[in-house]
Amino acid sequence: QVQLVESGGGLVQAGGSLRLSCAASGRTFVRLGWFRQAPGKEREFVASIRWSSGTTFYADSVKGRFTISRDYSKNMGYLQMNSLKPEDTAVYYCAAANSVVSSRYDYWGQGTQVTVSS
Repeated sequence: QVQLVESGGGLVQAGGSLRLSCAASGRTFVRLGWFRQAPGKEREFVASIRWSSGTTFYADSVKGRFTISRDYSKNMGYLQMNSLKPEDTAVYYCAAANSVVSSRYDYWGQGTQVTVSS
């Protein structure tokens, strides 16, 4: 099992920045992802990072604005969000995957609310 705890959400004005953190514990995993779900919408992929290599992937909607990173020694994942827009408002979840081959994520955090005001 992997336990994931997100923090760092909050209310910010459009154009502002937030950094989300994800504390991971338990067994090892190979990939950490960030997802978000806005009210009335399906959950969507935001970004992911391969835990050992640091290779990153981003959704087109956040490229150039968001940066995913990890502190390997502390088992922490981060999502730096800059130039925030009202459409970024959502509950943000971090998730961990056991496989680099499958797109499935096996463990999920409880989520943290991000609200961007216009």
